[in-house]
Amino acid sequence: MGEGGNRDVVAMNQPYGASHQTDAASLSTALRNGNVAVMFQDRSLKFVWAQNPPRHWGSPVGKTDAELFLKSAADQLITAKAAILAGGPSSKMEIEIGSADGSCWYDVWLDPHLGTDRAIDGVITTAIEITEQKLREQTLRTLLREVSHRSKNLLAIIQSIAAQTGRYSGTITEFLTRFRGRLQSLSSSQDLVTSSNWRGADLGHLVTSQIARYCAEPSRNIRLTGANPYLNPNAALHIGLALHELAVNSVSHGALSSPDGFVSIDVSPSAEVPGAMELVWSEAVPEGDVKLDRKQFGTVALERVVPASLNSTASLSTENGRLSYRLVLPPDSFHAA
Repeated sequence: MGEGGNRDVVAMNQPYGASHQTDAASLSTALRNGNVAVMFQDRSLKFVWAQNPPRHWGSPVGKTDAELFLKSAADQLITAKAAILAGGPSSKMEIEIGSADGSCWYDVWLDPHLGTDRAIDGVITTAIEITEQKLREQTLRTLLREVSHRSKNLLAIIQSIAAQTGRYSGTITEFLTRFRGRLQSLSSSQDLVTSSNWRGADLGHLVTSQIARYCAEPSRNIRLTGANPYLNPNAALHIGLALHELAVNSVSHGALSSPDGFVSIDVSPSAEVPGAMELVWSEAVPEGDVKLDRKQFGTVALERVVPASLNSTASLSTENGRLSYRLVLPPDSFHAA
């Protein structure tokens, strides 16, 4: 704020006539509407007057910075104001003011005030609260860090899928077909997680997104019973991948290869791990006992990749004309829907 601005603020506190009083009232209203505080301190740095003082500063008139603020903020202000009284230039700073309600942030401008003899006789302080802006900035930084973290996790999953798919694919065509399917599975799970603001996804929706497209009649071909836990993002992505592998195998060799076939998915409390749930996929295998090719990525994902990602255990078996897949869902991978 320049010299003329200082004289204008002083003028609104002096009775120079009706027109000046009207201007002072208008200026006071403008400051209040703009949430701008203007204050004057004499050379002893005691506040002489304050117009629209910040809500967390209390009543500053008659007090010094040391009496109003905690030491860190007071020292910062006193040092800057002392420099101005010594003839230094105007300055701007950002300060944090502690209060009973927590910290508040302000943009503060400090300008010399000139007396009638043109000598510096005090300091004009202009302050605007920017707490909401700071909170938005902090939230944005947190979100960016979270996006970066989740992006790295997602890329790691994709890298693992690509490596494992390539290892168990005989040709480029076979690799591309399987890899695209797995990426589509990951994308479907990711859509559910993103739509929930990264809270996760409930198992029922995950089952529908991963399996329904392989079914002639989803309401008949998928039988989901038991609990419907709400999975955290990591669990949703990896369990979605497991469901995809099971569905693809079922369409090729199992129950979903027939329009009338169905798969059962049951979720119930684990008898072995306190607080955990157990997901069981079960289906009839039309051609009798089928020995799954243990070199295929599907079995690696189901028995190793998915349980390892959840810090859990899983088993895959084919006995008595049925395929069963059991996956333990640890307590930290979900909460009750």
